[in-house]
Amino acid sequence: MPSLPPELAKLQQEVKVYAKDFGLDFFEVIFEVLDWNQVNMVASYGGFPNRYPHWRFGMEYERLSKSYEYGLSKIYEMVINNDPCYAYLLHSNSLVDQKMVMAHVYGHCDFFKNNLYFANTNRKMMDDMANHRTRIVRVIDRLGMDKVESFIDACLSLENLIDYNLLMDAKSQTEPEQEIHPDSVRLRSKPYMEKFINPPEFLAAERLKLEEEAKARHHIPEKPQKDILGFLLKQAPLEHWEADALSIIREETYYFAPQGQTKVINEGWATLVHSKIMTEKALKPSELIDYADHHSGTVAMQPGQINPYKIGLELLRNIEERWNKGQFGKEYSECNDMREKKNWDRKLGLGREKIFEVRKFYNDVMFIDEFLTPEFCAEHKMFVYAFNVSADRYEIATREFEKIKQQLLFQLTNFGYPIINVVDGNYKNRSELLLKHNHEGADLKMDWAKETLKALFRIWKRPVRIETIMEGAPKILSFDGIEHQEARP
Repeated sequence: MPSLPPELAKLQQEVKVYAKDFGLDFFEVIFEVLDWNQVNMVASYGGFPNRYPHWRFGMEYERLSKSYEYGLSKIYEMVINNDPCYAYLLHSNSLVDQKMVMAHVYGHCDFFKNNLYFANTNRKMMDDMANHRTRIVRVIDRLGMDKVESFIDACLSLENLIDYNLLMDAKSQTEPEQEIHPDSVRLRSKPYMEKFINPPEFLAAERLKLEEEAKARHHIPEKPQKDILGFLLKQAPLEHWEADALSIIREETYYFAPQGQTKVINEGWATLVHSKIMTEKALKPSELIDYADHHSGTVAMQPGQINPYKIGLELLRNIEERWNKGQFGKEYSECNDMREKKNWDRKLGLGREKIFEVRKFYNDVMFIDEFLTPEFCAEHKMFVYAFNVSADRYEIATREFEKIKQQLLFQLTNFGYPIINVVDGNYKNRSELLLKHNHEGADLKMDWAKETLKALFRIWKRPVRIETIMEGAPKILSFDGIEHQEARP
């Protein structure tokens, strides 16, 4: 990859000083300049050029390339959560774009380093992704591409079945299965009598006996487990290479998960940083129109869509203003005079301190739940829309604040995926797998559920079931390797 040219290297140093002055604290950032084809290639691998080979990365490359060629989208930058951080700039960007992108990147790097949800992520993932590639390629060389890729297909189709609460507990993400220690079955003996008192066949038999007793004592799992990939890794009858591939998929899923959990606040923070640096420090008068045009494109809201850049930016600005004016707390909340509330200004000046606190401790769900207000929704024209069958078009369903907030939180909680737990790894004492869907008002999509059961069967190698509610009635969907069935529990 080409190194940073002198003009951009000088610009980087300038923006870096501005970022430090703003109070940011980030890992070293290594910028690289790529052309649009290289950017699309790296983006298709999730930002890691040395990732393991798989057809979905090729498909993603084609999608990005076609979208760029048709003028539908353009990737201005990418930044990788690593120490040091790696950031990629598009060669064709104008200088004002490069300046804005660098400021945006420093905002992301500060967020990666300081937000609690990234605290347990692998900061050497660039190296580990290359190791993952080496391990997968070795298996492909030995077993063939089709066999390995087919298994990875099954793993990737289940990659959202993890427990996002484990992100705050690094030990739980990587905790190995507790094994029976060899010394626990060994009888005490003198060294010269060891082979007579503890022969290998005796130790193996005792270990097997203890394992069987442990299985009989404990339900598997002992309680519902949301980290289904982790459960499969420990309990499924996997070959060594299959377990290795599944562990790679799971590790990468947990690495990327905080980025999904903080999409709104992370993009909002980076956009706030670039807008502050550009408008207060870096922008030249001759660059104003281009900057305004490109910035407004970044935060534009398409009808019917949520733009995390816009929502995150405006909510952070709102928090900074409220804490500067003292528009929070018991006295402000209990004030019923709307004119007094609108002109409320205690001149506390706590806004900057508050937004740095928010960027450290919050994810998207907490961010929306605590700081979204009726006034904010009214100012930004937020509402819930739905399809009107009689009118044959989408219409505003409600402007009620609680329903808007509920809709947003529903989309953000568990990334909008259904919440599923594994509840029995020995269903009906036949080593079959039983999952349970926590029904929260929305039924499972039947075609997706069937494909998920197929993928689970591929890994579990025994019949799999999921207990759910369909159209108001409890049901168990199952797959035995040949056909799908539905039954009442």
